[in-house]
Amino acid sequence: MAPLALALALFLQAQPATTDPATLLGAPPEKAGDAIADKLAEAPPAAEEPAPAEEDRFPAGAPHDDYQFVAWCYGNLRAYLDLHDQVMPEVTRIESTFRPPDRKLSDDLKVYADMQKEGRVQLKQFRAALTAAEKASLKPINIQGAAAVTKGQEVWRVTPDITPARLAQAWMSWDLPRRCEVTSKNLQAKATLMGGAFKINEEPAAEAPPAEAPAPAEAPPPAPAPAETPPSPSPN
Repeated sequence: MAPLALALALFLQAQPATTDPATLLGAPPEKAGDAIADKLAEAPPAAEEPAPAEEDRFPAGAPHDDYQFVAWCYGNLRAYLDLHDQVMPEVTRIESTFRPPDRKLSDDLKVYADMQKEGRVQLKQFRAALTAAEKASLKPINIQGAAAVTKGQEVWRVTPDITPARLAQAWMSWDLPRRCEVTSKNLQAKATLMGGAFKINEEPAAEAPPAEAPAPAEAPPPAPAPAETPPSPSPN
C-alpha cells in the first residue's frame, strides 16, 4: 500500500464511527439541530420542471410563428455573415494575441471561413422554406416575412457605443439558434404537404355582426273607390 493511502487508512481507523447527523455535517452533537437547520436553509430549492431543450427555445424578441421565425433567422444570419469583412481585422488581432500553445493561427482563422460557407448554405435552406410557405399560403404573407427579416437583422445593428473589440468578441462567440434549422425543415415540409391548406398562425378575425333582418314590406295603399255615376235625368 502506498505511504499516503496507508496513513489515511490508519487515520480513519482511529476515528470513532458515527452516524450522528451533526457529526456528518461538521458540527458537535449538542448543536445537531442548528447544523441541520443551517444546511437545510443552504440547500437549493426543489428542482422545477426541466428547461426546454435548446432546439425548443425561442431567442429573445423572435416571433413564435413558424414562417416569421424562419424569416427572423434568415435576417439574423444574413446580418452576421455580412459583418465578416468588418470584424475580421479585430478577430485576427484577438486570435493572434491570445494563442493556445497547441494550435496554429491559420487553423483557427480557417474556422471563420468555414462558418461563412456553412452560413450561405443555411441561408439557401431558409429561403427555400420561406418560398414554399409563401407559395402555399392562400393569403400574401411576404410583407410579414420582410418585417421579420428586418427584425432579425436589427440584432446585429452596430451602434456608436459598441467598440470594435466588443463587436468582434460577440461575433466570434455567436452561434445560430438550433431552433432555426429545425423550424425551417418543418416549415418547408408542412407547406409542401398541405399546399393550399397551409396557413400561418394569425390572430382570429373578429366575427362579423349578424345581419339585421329586412324590414317587412309595407302593404300598398288601398285603391281609390270608383267615382259614382250621376243619375240620368228623368224624361218629362
